[in-house]
Amino acid sequence: MGATGAAEPLHSVLWVKQQRCAVSLEPARAVLRWWRSPGPGAGPPGADACSVPVSEIIAVEETDVHGKHHSSGKWQKMEKPYAFTVHCVKRARRHRWKWAQVTFWCPEEQLCHLWLQTLREMLEKLTSRPKHLLVFINPFGGKGQGKRIYERKAAPLFTLASITTDIIVTEHANQAKETLYEINIDKYDGIVCVGGDGMFSEVLHGLIGRTQRSAGVDQNHPRAVLVPSSLRIGIIPAGSTDCVCYSTVGTSDAETSALHIVVGDSLAMDVSSVHHNSTLLRYSVSLLGYGFYGDIIKDSEKKRWLGLARYDFSGLKTFLSHHCYEGTVSFLPAQHTVGSPRDGKPCRAGCFVCRQSKQQLEEEQKKALYGLEAAEDVEEWQVVCGKFLAINATNMSCACRRSPRGLSPAAHLGDGSSDLILIRKCSRFNFLRFLIRHTNQQDQFDFTFVEVYRVKKFQFTSKHVEDEDSDLKEEGKKRFGHICSSHPSCCCAVSNSSWNCDGEVLHSPAIEVRVHCQLVRLFARGIEENLKPDSHS
Repeated sequence: MGATGAAEPLHSVLWVKQQRCAVSLEPARAVLRWWRSPGPGAGPPGADACSVPVSEIIAVEETDVHGKHHSSGKWQKMEKPYAFTVHCVKRARRHRWKWAQVTFWCPEEQLCHLWLQTLREMLEKLTSRPKHLLVFINPFGGKGQGKRIYERKAAPLFTLASITTDIIVTEHANQAKETLYEINIDKYDGIVCVGGDGMFSEVLHGLIGRTQRSAGVDQNHPRAVLVPSSLRIGIIPAGSTDCVCYSTVGTSDAETSALHIVVGDSLAMDVSSVHHNSTLLRYSVSLLGYGFYGDIIKDSEKKRWLGLARYDFSGLKTFLSHHCYEGTVSFLPAQHTVGSPRDGKPCRAGCFVCRQSKQQLEEEQKKALYGLEAAEDVEEWQVVCGKFLAINATNMSCACRRSPRGLSPAAHLGDGSSDLILIRKCSRFNFLRFLIRHTNQQDQFDFTFVEVYRVKKFQFTSKHVEDEDSDLKEEGKKRFGHICSSHPSCCCAVSNSSWNCDGEVLHSPAIEVRVHCQLVRLFARGIEENLKPDSHS
């Protein structure tokens, strides 16, 4: 044991929970370990050894031992006990993280201070951790619990980790987006949104828009190469579905998300830009849905007074209406990606598919830049025409509590592609079978009426627009289409649906979509493989 701090390993015999333990800290491995060692000296670690990576230590505090009465136990032979407490991450079931504390008792003051100094020096070197955050709280989203959730679950952890915050409680829609365009954001290490997917979308649009304006990039140009922001976005879930949080962390637990922010995790995520006639309509990170999901969101907007029940009501109504929509989908296959929508390999923390696909996409772009391969103009687009009950494009699995595997279980967060799912006209019974598979473990793409493609761009034009553009539509046909749309029980093609873009309605029936690889970063790690919950407390 040396006195030079973090450069040398530390090995001591300390007391944890009235048990004599061998405790080691090896700066090279950046792991704090301790194990029971009842005999003299420090024996080798056994099966019950506990460990925590330094990267998952929130803070280290000197523990006040004065005034505490210690009545029994050999460890109390210490005349003047000294102690320090390590606040750290503890894994629980279903991807949840918990705040845990472990107190180490030392027989000497100098030894206690050495451990404190060494651990704090190692924490100081973790440069990825945020020190100053801008926090937006939506007090209306979900069940209106945003402010309470933040104050109870996130604020104490931020204080413990010495993170300072500027808090803005939003009073109207788009306030977060407008604020990000106006204020100086250079002084922050990240933006945190407390709310649901709508609140996240506001912050996303504000941050991307502000970044493009600063870089002189025209967002309205469909082929513009967008510039990534240097700031990360944190999500404290307080909404109704919290799809983005669930798909990136594996749970919609506020304490878990706060801990991901505190330890400074970083997860790069794709963003799709949605254009119509060289005008940017919106950005999408989760679901872009036409037909079934578009009709649900459009109908539910009229029933906000029902609260969260409006989604169930509108979903049932839309299912019974069973409308299909005629149109043309053109798409550019994502040949750079090393995965496929049906390979059964979900996106996980440290994802190989995302890392490898990004490298191959960059290689592809370099070759196009130097004229070694065909540019976008002559790439091989594929065209699918027909009548569709739903057209869905997902940049992530779109998992949530109701659908733990999501709309596309093997979709990847940062591989520069979107999973395009086409559900052709079919019977109500078959469509119900398809929907039920979103809630179980079966392959939801294993139907003759379902097609799925991994794409980096796609375009959609409804038949209605095509007919108008070609001036072939007769007045009588227009009237017939109108009459037909008022009969919900028939499954003929109604003129147009709307797009559900991450929970917002887009009315344009003709859109152009492009995936921007790893455009934003979150304070998240990705969903970890199911590990055994930690044993330390």
